[in-house]
Amino acid sequence: MLIAASLGALVGFGVLFVCAGLLGRRLFRSRSTRPGARPVTDHVWIRASCAVGAGTMALALTGWPVLAAASAAGGFWLPSLWFARGQTHRETERVEAIAVWTEQLRDVLGGASGLHSALIATATLAPIAIRPETERLATRLEYTRTSEALREFADEVAHPVADFVVAALVVAADNEARNLAGLLGRLADTARDEAHLRTKVWVSRARIRTSLRVIATVIPVMVGAVMLVDRHYLDPYNSAGGQVALAATLAVFAIAYGFMARTGRIQLPERFLVSGNGSEVGR
Repeated sequence: MLIAASLGALVGFGVLFVCAGLLGRRLFRSRSTRPGARPVTDHVWIRASCAVGAGTMALALTGWPVLAAASAAGGFWLPSLWFARGQTHRETERVEAIAVWTEQLRDVLGGASGLHSALIATATLAPIAIRPETERLATRLEYTRTSEALREFADEVAHPVADFVVAALVVAADNEARNLAGLLGRLADTARDEAHLRTKVWVSRARIRTSLRVIATVIPVMVGAVMLVDRHYLDPYNSAGGQVALAATLAVFAIAYGFMARTGRIQLPERFLVSGNGSEVGR
């Protein structure tokens, strides 16, 4: 009954996803418009659901507690692997959006507008990826200092490229820096270069990501096929010693798999303009 219920749930989810795809509906939306929001694959309830489902199915099919625990851990981590492309795409869009908004600021400042007016004028024109943050920035400018509103904006965007732009704007707001338009133009070029570099790195590591997906798919399929064809072939794992050997094998596999996944990941540099030290910029 447990196996039938699990398979029925999988079929139901499959039908739901197919219908959503045909209708053009998104079942899961990234909450990047909220300050400090995390990608959908970082939400605990999604990971917990995958972990419980994988662990329960492994325990029902094999009765091995070690494999059930390993399957639960793999299910908890699996969403990050399968949806890594979407996360990287959103990161690249965010960097490009920062570049476009910086160019908009440069162009408006070139028309002899002040910084305060330029920030308000570009709030509703910024790219979608950062528009909620720029609109909240424009709202805060009505009741707080420009430099303080910019620091809060940097915390919401939470990206190193945005920190460079905000640092330049804070210095200009507090010290009336000259040639700010030229500096913003160079920062926009830097942001575009980073977006281009991220795309090149992502493409160059495509083989690693493909290998990870193949391994994550083939091994469970092979184990399931062996259990269906010759269940007694795996009987040695039913003993306590077999479970210890299985745990050692899975540990070695997990370590190797983790190193492969790490080589295919793009690491962001540390931010330097954060709440703890952002108040020092421009003073």
